[in-house]
Amino acid sequence: MKITLGLLAGFVVLTLASFLPMQKKKVIFFGDSITQAAVQPGGYIVKIGEMVTAEKLSDRFDLIGAGIGGNKVYDLFLRMDDDVLAKRPDVVVIYVGVNDVWHKRSFGTGTDLDKFERFYTAIIKKLQAANCKIAICTPAVIGERTDFSNELDGDLNLYSNVIRNLAKANNLPLIDLRKAFLEYNLKENKDNKESGILTTDRVHLNAKGNELVASEMWKVLKTL
Repeated sequence: MKITLGLLAGFVVLTLASFLPMQKKKVIFFGDSITQAAVQPGGYIVKIGEMVTAEKLSDRFDLIGAGIGGNKVYDLFLRMDDDVLAKRPDVVVIYVGVNDVWHKRSFGTGTDLDKFERFYTAIIKKLQAANCKIAICTPAVIGERTDFSNELDGDLNLYSNVIRNLAKANNLPLIDLRKAFLEYNLKENKDNKESGILTTDRVHLNAKGNELVASEMWKVLKTL
């Protein structure tokens, strides 16, 4: 009788659990103006939401943008507690690096490579300590020419390699936007244009750029 009652109790618990709403996985996209714009119509976060809906997974994901224009890696570190950890995310997608390279040349306020790596590592460690899953992205482009004549291609490759190495060292999923954008431009940018293929201004995403970023991110997010 005790065994029968125990089995019955277990069945009741499982049955009740099946009627409880599934808790959504909270995903925060942490970055700069590219991410800030991603919550607007046609932005990459909105596009990911459309992919989630198309695959009938809307009950499983809560997508939140945490991008601020002009941010560099140390800005992310300084606002991480308020803008990310306070929201208790399950997953954080880090997409930063363009301004660390771009502003160095444009305004003299970028981030030296060694400091970039140290701040990025500190962000990873703090998120890991909070039991967050993390996916990290390489910065895509600062100019879309395919012959490596964009002024900052060399620096952008160096900073992207730092992120790739951090992904390996910390066993994190890598969303290699730098690689994806270069491959796309090699196929589609036959006239070697500086912008207009995936960006509006060499950096910020146009419709096709948002679609590509969304696709590359969703491939990884659905596995976490």
